[in-house]
Amino acid sequence: MSAASFAETRRFPGTLVVGGGLAGPAAAIWLARAGHPVQLWERERLPAHKICGEFLSWEAQAWLGDLGIDLDALGAVAIDRLRLVTADRVATAPLGFTARSVTRRGLDSALLDLAALVGVDVQRGVTARAVAPDGTVIASHVELKPDQLFVATGKHNLRGIGRDGEGTLNHQLGFKAYLRLSPGQRAELSGHVELILFEGGYAGLQMVERDAANLCFLVSPDRWHRTGGDFAALLANLGEEVPHLERRLEGAVPLLDRPLAISGVPYGYLFRGGAAEPGWRLGDQAAVIPSFTGDGMSLALHSARLATEALLTGAGTESYYRRLGRDAGGAVARATFLQRRSEQTGLGGRAVAALSALPTLGRLAARFTRLSPRAVARARGVFADTR
Repeated sequence: MSAASFAETRRFPGTLVVGGGLAGPAAAIWLARAGHPVQLWERERLPAHKICGEFLSWEAQAWLGDLGIDLDALGAVAIDRLRLVTADRVATAPLGFTARSVTRRGLDSALLDLAALVGVDVQRGVTARAVAPDGTVIASHVELKPDQLFVATGKHNLRGIGRDGEGTLNHQLGFKAYLRLSPGQRAELSGHVELILFEGGYAGLQMVERDAANLCFLVSPDRWHRTGGDFAALLANLGEEVPHLERRLEGAVPLLDRPLAISGVPYGYLFRGGAAEPGWRLGDQAAVIPSFTGDGMSLALHSARLATEALLTGAGTESYYRRLGRDAGGAVARATFLQRRSEQTGLGGRAVAALSALPTLGRLAARFTRLSPRAVARARGVFADTR
C-alpha cells in the first residue's frame, strides 16, 4: 500500500513507527515477531546516506545479530585498532574487540527489508510533519491515529514531540563525505578507526565497504565561516593544522556529489520521562551520546529493545525511560563531560600522550563512555533468540 492510498484520517490498531534508521526498524521487527501489528513510515523513498560515523561496536553487532542481520553479506569491514591523532602526535592502541563498519545506506536498507519480510507494513516516502496531543501523526496528506507511537526520527525533530537542547553540546556543525583514498593511504587506514582532534572539533575516519573511506566530523561554526563556507577550503584548513589528515586526503577522490551536513545536534541529551506526551522516544530522540564514543548506533538499538520490551510487557513509557536512564545516563554524561573538556582545555594532546605511554587506556576509556556489558546482557535476556 502506498501513502497515497490512505484515507485522509484513520485509526491504526497497532504501533506506528516513525523513522526508518536503526531504532525504528529494529523495534518494528521485534514487535512484529511478537505478533504485534506494526506500520513504519520512512521519509526517503530510496536507500539514502545519513550522517553517521558508521562504527559498529560489539554491542551493536550483538543486537544486529539478534535481529538476523548478516554483516558479512553487507560487506562490513573489520576494525580492531584505534588511532588517536592531533596536530603533532599520533598514538595507536587495540580496541579490545573487533568492531565492524558498514554504510548506513546499506544497513538501514537491510533492516527495512527485514522488517517488511516479517510482516511490518513499511511505507516509504511518507514524511511525518507533527504529532497532535492525542497522538495523531500528521503527514503531508494523511493523518493516522495509532494505538501506540514510536518516534525514531534520528537527528531530525518532529513538531509536537521535539527535544530540548538547553545545556547540550549543540553548537557544532556536522559533515560527512565518502572518499576513495590512494592505495597507500587506504592500506595504512585498514583495520583502524582514526579519531582526529583539531581546534573546535574532531573527525572520525575509517574504511567501509567497497574500499570507500568515511570521513565524518564536527567543526565549530566559526571555523566554517572563516573558510568561507566552502567544504574543500575547510578540509584544506584542517589539513594545515593536522598534517596526518592532510596526508590521508592527498589524492583522495570524493564519492558523493556533495558532502552531507547537519547542525544543532544536541549531544549530551537524555530524555528521562516525566512529561506527558503522545509517544515513545527511541534512538537519538531519546538519547544523543557524543559521536567520538562510537556508541551511537549501539545506544539506538538498545533503546529499541527496551521500548519494545516495555510495550509488550505493559510496563509503559515511564518504566522504559527509567531503565534507559539507568543503562545510558552515566555513559552519556561522562562522554559529554570529556567532549566539553576537550574543547575548553586541549585535552587531546594529553590523551595522545597518555595513550602512547599506556595503550590499555584506550579500552578503559571506551568502557567509561559506553553501555556496560551487564546492561546489554540484561536487555538482551531471553530475547536473543527471537528470530
